[in-house]
Amino acid sequence: MRSFIHRGFAWVSVELRGGRSHSNVSHNVPNALLAAAVKETRLRIFSPSFHPPFLIPWPPPPPHFRSRQPITRGARQNIRQSDCCGQLHPRTSASHCADPALRSPAAVRMAARTMQAARCPTDELSLTNCAVVSEKDLQSGQHVTVKTTPNHKYVFTVKTHHTVAPGTIAFSLPQRKWAGLSIGQDIEVSNYNFDKSNQCIGAMTIEIDFLQKKSMDSSPYDSDKMAAEFLQQFNNQAFSVTQQLVFSFCDKLFGLMVKDIEAMDSSILKGEPATGKKQQKIDVGLMVGNSQVIFEKAETSSLTLVGKAKTKEARQTIINPDWNFEKMGIGGLDKEFSDIFRRAFASRVFPPDIVEQMGCKHVKGILLFGPPGCGKTLMARQIGKMLNAREPKVVNGPEILNKYVGESEANIRKLFADAEEEQKRLGANSGLHIIIFDELDAICKQRGTGASSTGVHDTVVNQLLSKIDGVEQLNNILVIGMTNRPDLIDDALMRPGRFEVKMEIGLPDEKGRVQILNIHTIKMRNFNLLAADVDIKELAAETKNYSGAELEGLVRAAQSTAMNRHIKATSTVEVDMERAEKLQVTRDDFMGSLNNDIKPAFGTNQEDYSSFVMNGIIKWGDPVAHVLDDGELLVQQTKNSDRTPLVAVLLEGPPHSGKTALAAKIAEDSQFPFIKICSPDKMIGSSEISKCQAIKKVFDDAYKSQLSCVVVDDIERLLDYVPIGPRFSNLVLQALLVLLKKTPPKGRKLLIIGTTSRKDVLQEMEMLDAFSTTIHVPNISTGEQLVDALELLGSFTDKERASIAHQLKGKRVWIGIKKLLVFIEMSLQVQNHLLLIEENCAQFKCKLYI
Repeated sequence: MRSFIHRGFAWVSVELRGGRSHSNVSHNVPNALLAAAVKETRLRIFSPSFHPPFLIPWPPPPPHFRSRQPITRGARQNIRQSDCCGQLHPRTSASHCADPALRSPAAVRMAARTMQAARCPTDELSLTNCAVVSEKDLQSGQHVTVKTTPNHKYVFTVKTHHTVAPGTIAFSLPQRKWAGLSIGQDIEVSNYNFDKSNQCIGAMTIEIDFLQKKSMDSSPYDSDKMAAEFLQQFNNQAFSVTQQLVFSFCDKLFGLMVKDIEAMDSSILKGEPATGKKQQKIDVGLMVGNSQVIFEKAETSSLTLVGKAKTKEARQTIINPDWNFEKMGIGGLDKEFSDIFRRAFASRVFPPDIVEQMGCKHVKGILLFGPPGCGKTLMARQIGKMLNAREPKVVNGPEILNKYVGESEANIRKLFADAEEEQKRLGANSGLHIIIFDELDAICKQRGTGASSTGVHDTVVNQLLSKIDGVEQLNNILVIGMTNRPDLIDDALMRPGRFEVKMEIGLPDEKGRVQILNIHTIKMRNFNLLAADVDIKELAAETKNYSGAELEGLVRAAQSTAMNRHIKATSTVEVDMERAEKLQVTRDDFMGSLNNDIKPAFGTNQEDYSSFVMNGIIKWGDPVAHVLDDGELLVQQTKNSDRTPLVAVLLEGPPHSGKTALAAKIAEDSQFPFIKICSPDKMIGSSEISKCQAIKKVFDDAYKSQLSCVVVDDIERLLDYVPIGPRFSNLVLQALLVLLKKTPPKGRKLLIIGTTSRKDVLQEMEMLDAFSTTIHVPNISTGEQLVDALELLGSFTDKERASIAHQLKGKRVWIGIKKLLVFIEMSLQVQNHLLLIEENCAQFKCKLYI
């Protein structure tokens, strides 16, 4: 029966089991009319005199009605014919009645009535997600539609409570916000029935966050347990998309919002297996026991969810979508960049839930080290541009230091302040903060090595250690450090968890040099300013061991040479505009700059060894050819062997036999990109410590090149050896012994050529064992060898050489090639050469120690 007020009269509508009859009658309902329809029923009466609707038995229902026996078709017809007004009122909608006695598929929802919105009486009731009413108005478990405006309706599940006044309906604060209700607002309330075939919730996605910011924490919450608790608390309740509610779990209050509702598969409702088809989206649904609840963390929430009942978090890709790896402008560092990406960024590209399941932690620090000008700063800058993160904070190491006590440490803390604040606020959803330290060795030297009593550097290192990986760990930072001296940095910074990825940015190979030269000449090529005779591959082959900065300088030098050709050399500096339009950089410009302007810091400087072979190599006999052949074999061994990356050879022989020249010739013919000669003449007046540091620097530089050759000349002089005493430098000796035996880094090969005139001394010092092999360089010992040397030098005429050969025939000679050159030049200084030939020959023979 449905009741409503119209034109001052109270009207009732009677519902009968097995059929419906709609009658418009006043309070004075004739008993005969109702008796003709059914003997016993219940009336729901609504009138001004009976403000709250209530149920009255009239008269008491008989047993057969409680058994839900349908009325006959004749009784239904009698009711239609007995309508006082003769009007039939069509049924507006069906309803699921809360009263068990009236629960029927044909139930009609109650008439809309006006009620007043109120505040939820208790906090416990606010957590039920129900609209609270008086027991006299509705019954617990009913679902109602609340109409706030003609176009806005909201569905709630009702719960009764004795503290709520009749005629009012109480809502929690989230419910009032969602429905736009105010306290005391008049709203229209009517019953709502769910179509269980289409409106049961199959899956519901809920956005979750802490209700109060002060209760936020970083503890993980099990979404599976959370979903089970949610189903237990809110089973058989109505939910709508965008609905807001409060959820209590683990003594924490969470604010929820329904984001998406998916209907349940009809096959499941029938007890059959699921069809697997995608179900339709619905706006309002009924939560049942086998509904699936999926939690999704709010975008700015610091909540940490674990388990399977959570969505895969939508995460902004860490790589800038507009980034083009081919145009990044880093030449020759493809492998290094690939390794950095694999170690530092691969884990950040994956979704957080997968990283969480693997128990993986992100890399926090990258240390880039290598020779100056090889692209460390460029790579750090490009990494910052590549990542879809905030603008990197770039600081030079010395900028951290401050003259005031404590300010240096405060500068370190300021760099990490933004990352700390965001992680506390957003947790795992915090964005990536990049901090780039240039010249890291300026502030992170080994602790305890400073001479200052204040220990400023030590406290700065301590502060940086605690910020990168201390008690309160930050997972949203990436610190990139750059240095030329990784050996100076404190060991605690180098451990995993801090600067975990250590990448050497070395000298580019030939392929890398081609890439670098193409990068620096692409604009000239696009504007037709690069001549056709310029071959980039040829330039790359000629610029062995050039760093990226040196190659850029080479291009600039060639450009300046080309532009200088079009400048008029008059009283004023003017540009010849007619010729400037035809400006082009040619191959000669590059070659001129290569030979005169730009020299590699870690390459081969021909001036270093050209003075040792200024007269060439005089192959006066087989001994010289054997030395050169043995040297060539050792060079090939160094290049090709993977088992012996270090090859050390000692050239020993009497003084003036040409050992240094042969060593320089072997090094020059090796075509190694790095050749250095460690000679005593560069260390005159140096202390023992200075000598050790200079020798070590030569070897350290050699380790930076893939193929290197170091000539250690006149070893006994480096050791300050004198036979009187005897005396020598044990500090330099120990340094040489260590360096001669030290294997180069992986991927590097080193050839060491030593020379000495005192093999016996090195034997006593146990230094011969440090060399792989020893080659003897003899003096000229026969007359035939001497005549061959004179012939190769071309210093005498055939007649003079014949005279000398005749006098030396069958006699023993013992002279070094270097001393022979001196004697020849002395004999040639006689003014009247032809007249005094006999005298010259006699003098020359005396010098040969016949």
